[in-house]
Amino acid sequence: MQESKVEVQRWSGPKDVNEQTLRSIYTEEGLAPYCWSNAPGDVYNTHTHSYHKVIYVVRGSITFGLPDTGEHLTLHAGDRLNLPADVSHNAVVGTEGVVCLEAHR
Repeated sequence: MQESKVEVQRWSGPKDVNEQTLRSIYTEEGLAPYCWSNAPGDVYNTHTHSYHKVIYVVRGSITFGLPDTGEHLTLHAGDRLNLPADVSHNAVVGTEGVVCLEAHR
């Protein structure tokens, strides 16, 4: 079982989150993000990755499920998910769709 902890950081900055602000956070951490998006209700079945993911929601929302713990983590604009390698997860996109920035450690 994965010992690294999944972490959500809730946005506490200005109400209007923008992609430029989030990209600058990645740059400060030495990460190079790419952008992806999904339509409302899109589903990612349970899977794992061999790398650590750092995801920020730019617009909309997405809920990540962690089958091993039974947790469901809903992220909104500005929220960050630190997802360690090999953590089993799934996801469902919210009713307004989602736009995210993602980088790998």
